[in-house]
Amino acid sequence: MSEHSWIQELLQIGGKEGQFSEKQLKILEAAVEMFAEKGYAATSTSEIAKKAGVAEGTIFRHYKTKKDLLLAIVTPTLFHSVAPFLAKEFVREVFDNEYETYEQFLRAVLANRYTFVKTYLPAIRVLWQEVAFHSEIKQCFQRVFTEHVYPKFARIVRHFQEKGELAELPVDSVIRLTITSLTGFLAARFLLLPDHHWDDEAEMERTIHVLMNGLRR
Repeated sequence: MSEHSWIQELLQIGGKEGQFSEKQLKILEAAVEMFAEKGYAATSTSEIAKKAGVAEGTIFRHYKTKKDLLLAIVTPTLFHSVAPFLAKEFVREVFDNEYETYEQFLRAVLANRYTFVKTYLPAIRVLWQEVAFHSEIKQCFQRVFTEHVYPKFARIVRHFQEKGELAELPVDSVIRLTITSLTGFLAARFLLLPDHHWDDEAEMERTIHVLMNGLRR
């Protein structure tokens, strides 16, 4: 695998690897890394071109504006690779399994997302930073979750409520509390306080413990 290994791996997951030239891979990698480091608004196309080792005109030959670059290069990477991976692979690996308890399910979800965020952190950082500012990104993310993840998530919650393990809260509330707790740990660990001294295993245990104490019937 070439110097663009993590980008190529991400594209390969979404079946998009062969659709980018070597020069486009350089631009893509530079754009993701700079957007992740400085944010979209603070990054210029000249900086991206310099980091990628290409002329700025090469970028504009394909993309009229920096927003086009974000949507036409970075967003397809995130949403043809990250989002379908989050939906299809995530659902297959986590939601399609059978679990004895909701706590066992939580452990599977958190372990899966921990590994994913750690592996593709630059792309995840761009998604985290830009989703609130670009409706195209937010709508795509919402659609993927609603169509692919939510139905199976709701089925699992109802199953453990029927077994008497979970409190009779609205299903949407259980899903919201689960997502905010697990995502909160991942956001703090990798995005907000990455330099803090973390005992990842202990923090994951505490997160699950507190969440289950709140949801258990």
